[in-house]
Amino acid sequence: MALKFAYHPGNVAHSSAPEVADTMIPASRTLGIELHPLEGATSCGAGIIRQANDVLQITLNARTMAMAESMGMDIITPCATTAGTLHEDLSRLRDDPLLLAKTNDILGRTSGLSLTGEVRIQHLLHVIVDEIGLDKVETKLRNPLDFRIAGFYGPNIQQPGACGEDDVYDPQYLEQLISALGGEPVQWASRTQSVGVPGLFSEEPTVLSQTAAAISDAKSEGAEMIVSACTLSHTVLDVYQGKASRSTGLSTNIPVIHLTELLSFAFGHYNSRLAQLRTRIAVIGD
Repeated sequence: MALKFAYHPGNVAHSSAPEVADTMIPASRTLGIELHPLEGATSCGAGIIRQANDVLQITLNARTMAMAESMGMDIITPCATTAGTLHEDLSRLRDDPLLLAKTNDILGRTSGLSLTGEVRIQHLLHVIVDEIGLDKVETKLRNPLDFRIAGFYGPNIQQPGACGEDDVYDPQYLEQLISALGGEPVQWASRTQSVGVPGLFSEEPTVLSQTAAAISDAKSEGAEMIVSACTLSHTVLDVYQGKASRSTGLSTNIPVIHLTELLSFAFGHYNSRLAQLRTRIAVIGD
């Protein structure tokens, strides 16, 4: 029986990373995950909206979560930032009955919705390991990804209650999944650290330094590629790696892909893109 979820792709998949939207669907189908889009859901705010208007961010996210509750489903997302931000706001609402009541008053007047707080927020990675099982993943494998792969979690989902049964401080789920897909997981210290995405347009030198340090760490441990469980962090790790190298002098040339791409390629979807990735790995790097 398929696992049914209300699907929130994260706003990056709607804009700068359509490859996430492309690969999430076939990967989910192979895994037996049934996606039900949250039509009209807004961006999670990534903690940025909160800096300007806390009430606005928590109300927007409460609306998204109330939509999922009205569908009778938990939320699944491939983005660690979306999962972490929704989880943070849900925890605040659950822990503060007055805040929940005030938020529901706004929701009732503006959208006719109400949030109980019973919905769960789940990242794709945790659904795969905790609910589907790595043994099933291995049976679906068509293209073993025989590379040394550094898995990047980012900090957003590494909080109590937001990372399934994985260890908050020393996660292993991504490494276990990489192994199940035929890859060699790389252990590296920066896999849960921030690459500074929210500060990109205000503190760019700091962000470039964080990005270069993370990538350099992965490369120093022998990684041939990085796979990111956070679509927002992927943007900086991939698009800004050249600028990060010029700014810091560190070596940052390495392919960076999304978790959904890793899954889709391994399951036999988009073989032409997998071929392109293999070429990138062969020609990029030291």
